[in-house]
Amino acid sequence: MEMNQYLEVFIEESKEHLQACNEQLLELEKKPEDIKIVNEIFRSAHTLKGMSATMGYEDLANLTHQMENVLDAIRNQKIKVNAEILDVVFLAVDDLEAMVHSIAEGGDGKRDVSEAVAKLKLIEMGQNPAQAEAKAETAVAMAEPSAAVKSTYDEFEWTVIQQSREQGFEIYEISVALREDCLLKAARVYMIFEVLEKMGEVIKATPSVDQLEEEQFDQEFSITIVTQESREDVQQKLLKVSEVEKADVVPLSLDDLRQQEPEKEEEVRTPSAGSIVAETLSNEGKKAPAAKQASNKTIRVNIERLDILMNLFEELVIDRGRLEQISREVNNQELHETVEHMSRISGDLQNIILNMRMVPIETVFNRFPRMVRQLARDLNKKINLEIVGAETELDRTVIDEIGDPLVHLIRNALDHGVETPEIRKANGKSEEGSVILKAYHSGNHVFIEIEDDGAGINKEKVISKALKNGIITEQAAAALSDKQAYELIFASGFSTAEKISDVSGRGVGLDVVKNTIESLGGSVSIDSKVGQGSIFSIQLPLTLSIISVMLVEIEEEKFAIPLSSIIETAIIKKGDILSAHNQKVIDFRGKVVPLLSLKEIFNVPSEHQEGEFLSVVIVRKGEKMAGLIVDSFIGQQEVVLKSLGNYLTNVFAISGATILGNGQVALIVDCNALIK
Repeated sequence: MEMNQYLEVFIEESKEHLQACNEQLLELEKKPEDIKIVNEIFRSAHTLKGMSATMGYEDLANLTHQMENVLDAIRNQKIKVNAEILDVVFLAVDDLEAMVHSIAEGGDGKRDVSEAVAKLKLIEMGQNPAQAEAKAETAVAMAEPSAAVKSTYDEFEWTVIQQSREQGFEIYEISVALREDCLLKAARVYMIFEVLEKMGEVIKATPSVDQLEEEQFDQEFSITIVTQESREDVQQKLLKVSEVEKADVVPLSLDDLRQQEPEKEEEVRTPSAGSIVAETLSNEGKKAPAAKQASNKTIRVNIERLDILMNLFEELVIDRGRLEQISREVNNQELHETVEHMSRISGDLQNIILNMRMVPIETVFNRFPRMVRQLARDLNKKINLEIVGAETELDRTVIDEIGDPLVHLIRNALDHGVETPEIRKANGKSEEGSVILKAYHSGNHVFIEIEDDGAGINKEKVISKALKNGIITEQAAAALSDKQAYELIFASGFSTAEKISDVSGRGVGLDVVKNTIESLGGSVSIDSKVGQGSIFSIQLPLTLSIISVMLVEIEEEKFAIPLSSIIETAIIKKGDILSAHNQKVIDFRGKVVPLLSLKEIFNVPSEHQEGEFLSVVIVRKGEKMAGLIVDSFIGQQEVVLKSLGNYLTNVFAISGATILGNGQVALIVDCNALIK
């Protein structure tokens, strides 16, 4: 069967099953007696095993099979769940994730999983997994039975054998022994497999093919083959291979097969060679009619197709702007009505396309419960992570970039925000610290908050460190508000940590966090109370491709200022401009706001004298504001954000460009770069 067409579905389904395993294992740690959770994990592992075997990824299938054995022992109450056992199962899931990632990147999905298999074997035997290091050799030897041990088959292999037998094929178990003086065992194995594959299909090898290729066996190994050749022909052809000492070929009878038929697991479906499509696409859709109905209404679409669709629609938006301008110039009623109708339709189409690109933020949040568990163990802390609003949706381009900044902030909160159980108890707090990860929509923005109930940020300590590092002067430090002081930890290389740990230092890497978020058109702010905790709040735009802007004119050039940064526009008198610290400022609603001339910043040649009144756009970055002086306002418009390409990557205060209705290019102003 041609499997490439199912590869994408296999990768997506595998990721979902592994994510389910991670989530359920975390739940199992909280409720170790709950067999329902174990059954859910077993179901995911079982489905993943069947899919992997069908797709030909042996390492994945073998490790999942061994994980299944442990889970089966747990649900049959032969083994009691504890943190050490879960650590080993998590290790196995890590290996599985790495293999799926390898496949997704175009690799072969092969990985050395001997450590995880050895530890799982010990658990299955009822031993402490901590003994795995000392008994690794024993466990590995057990994982690689000699050829003398009769092969046992899993559900998938047994199904293939049964179907082959029904179609008139012979099934042989072959024990091959190489000569003691054989030097290149891997080469001989390759030659043996080449001979066998010309005669039929190899169903199983013990040890596995990978172990045979790496010469991880003594002299003997066994192979099960499906063929139409006679027993004598198979034996003779194998004995012709140089340095093969013996080749015992034993036909499998129907009685043998019936004895080896694996027990059917309750409530678990076994994928067969002919059912991989149904298995992967329905994702256990037989459980409930509602689930089946829902799956029929959902399709998977490659993100590249959505990107192409978005690019085509962006061109349509540019042409829409051009048509609107022509309609105004021609002043024809019928043309005007047609363009107006097209604008409404394209507006609806725009909403649909943008919604198609929206991805729940849980795709990013999903990785954090596991990360918090491991970090809490490494730091000897008790921490409960609560996730709120994981269903909140963000554009895929934003989702791709926001993961790393959130990892920084959460590691930071765990390491230097939440205190150790002893310190918390001494301060009258519960031993278990709390970290809340929250996401919610507000207007055209998404807000993400990371809140901890830890020690908070010490303002005096931050200011002292900032003075020591020369980040601010003593005069400026005296005038800082609490929030302004907290924002100092975003300075490059800033840290208030007594010692730098391998997890984080309060402030280490936070300059990178701030820069990444601002490059996405967002902002980050901090609120903190000593002894009570901190809240890091991130504001992000819903999408990065089509944005609403205010078009302004400077001489003959047009610039676009994103509406998300604008507070309001104003007309001011020249006489109202004041001067403070060699900076032009105005009094705007009781606040001192610095003025910036875009004409000077962008070196626009001046051909006209400024009049008595100035047009000003008041923009904001966090709590800081600035007034941008322009020649005139043109109006609000939706524009397509285009990058400036590889040759203009570091243009100051310009985040991109757009093509206007008349074909002119308008540069998009980056207000975050203008406000320091």
